[in-house]
Amino acid sequence: MEGKRLKISEIFKRTRDIKYRLIVDSLIVGAVTGIFIVVYRILALKLAGIFNRLYAVASQNIIMIPAVFILLASIAFIISEFVKKEPMISGSGIPQLEGILSRKLSINRGRVLFYKFVGGILCLGAGLSVGREGPSVQMGGCIGEKISKRTKKPDYEEVYLTTCGASAGLSAAFNAPMSGVMFALEEAHKNFSPMILLSAMIASLTADCIAKQFFGIIPSLKFQQLNVMPIKYYWVLIILGIAVGISGVIFNSGILKTQKMFKESKIDKNVKIMIPFILTGIVGMISPILIGGGHELIMELQNRDFILITLVVFLIIKFLLTFICFGSGVPGGIFFPLLVLGALVGNIVGIVSIRYLGIPSIYIMNFVVLAMAGHFAAIVKAPITGIILISEMTSSLVHLLPLAIVTVIAQLTSDILKSEPIYESLLNRLLERSNKTNEYKGASKQKTLLEVSIDMDCLADGKKIKEIKWPETSLIVAVNRGEKEIIPKGDLKLIHGDFITVMTSQDKSPYVLEELKRISTFTYSNEENNKIQI
Repeated sequence: MEGKRLKISEIFKRTRDIKYRLIVDSLIVGAVTGIFIVVYRILALKLAGIFNRLYAVASQNIIMIPAVFILLASIAFIISEFVKKEPMISGSGIPQLEGILSRKLSINRGRVLFYKFVGGILCLGAGLSVGREGPSVQMGGCIGEKISKRTKKPDYEEVYLTTCGASAGLSAAFNAPMSGVMFALEEAHKNFSPMILLSAMIASLTADCIAKQFFGIIPSLKFQQLNVMPIKYYWVLIILGIAVGISGVIFNSGILKTQKMFKESKIDKNVKIMIPFILTGIVGMISPILIGGGHELIMELQNRDFILITLVVFLIIKFLLTFICFGSGVPGGIFFPLLVLGALVGNIVGIVSIRYLGIPSIYIMNFVVLAMAGHFAAIVKAPITGIILISEMTSSLVHLLPLAIVTVIAQLTSDILKSEPIYESLLNRLLERSNKTNEYKGASKQKTLLEVSIDMDCLADGKKIKEIKWPETSLIVAVNRGEKEIIPKGDLKLIHGDFITVMTSQDKSPYVLEELKRISTFTYSNEENNKIQI
């Protein structure tokens, strides 16, 4: 991230009025990202409609089957060439974004934007079991970063605009602006920066307004049968949370193992990517409801009464399709597929609860909705984002308490079974195999600013600044406590909730940021805090 070269005095001067500049910049990033993702969604929907008709015709006319598979093989070849030319488009795109924000990766924004856009449309259109949200987040981040470069923003402001674009991308993909904001805070940055909150909210709302102009003011998932579940039935939410948590562990393990299997396989790259396309074609002709991200399948759960064995078969096939599609390295997200899998698990648990545990059948769809949020939390480990996302997608706020209960239990179950957050696991793998082309590039003499918040019971909580061993080549330049900015003297005792700004050089920033997070973030090992010498 080579930004505008500034003197230290100029950096301090720019930070005084950064809030007002961010308002304008965030509006621009949100608007451009919103338009870009709207075009992406429209083209993907039109292509998906064409393929759905092809699969329907081929299922009735055997002569058409070879033509369909030739078309799918041709698209698979195009996608494999895209991935060879730009490996950073492979998979979701969210781990790549997190690598950029943590200053561990650099990408060619223009190439990623083009290949991800075209490749994502082809994969979604053909019906692969991938989602549009991961690519939307990555493309939004690329747009924010590219606008920052064009306007010659310094490095630390580039981080804000990259995050703005990612937030706007998720907002436009799901018609869920608050989810985009929370995703930026909880998952991308993992701290509640006031500046990130301001800029992400403006960009996210702008993108959402643009998306609603084309897709209408309707939720992504419109359920008609959501009844408020009485508290006397809440005990069954514990069972649902545990089931969804276990499913989340299976999902994470399956994604990572399938990805490893494809990577270690000696099969040619073109053949690897052809596998999910051929399987999708077969499933599309036999049971078209199971292909694609899964929006239609979720909607069918409320319109049709599937028997238990059918739902179990759907669950297994959808698991396998998602594993194979993602493991092969095609450009596509796992957001929507994991929500669909959660919905299927919820429906299965709901049927069992109604049949054997005495729960009234009118609450069957509650299980479906609650399980989606729980599955998201168990897999991504971002519970607040999961709760807000499902609330926005269903346009219902009356289920916040049961959503919270299922989400917490699902994540606890996943934690007990030692499942790591999926995007962190994928990022670690990405960093292991990334080449010098994608290493973070910072101008060694250029100064930049880093921001972290102090967690409760972290290594820095309750200690004086001078008592903490800060990373070399770093300097604390500001401590914000609420609305108050405090001069960072050595005797100042840091407390949880403080927001600190640190100056360092760009080339040292990845190491410094990693150390700052270790000092400021709570981990379970911090329980023996007093025994650790910082």
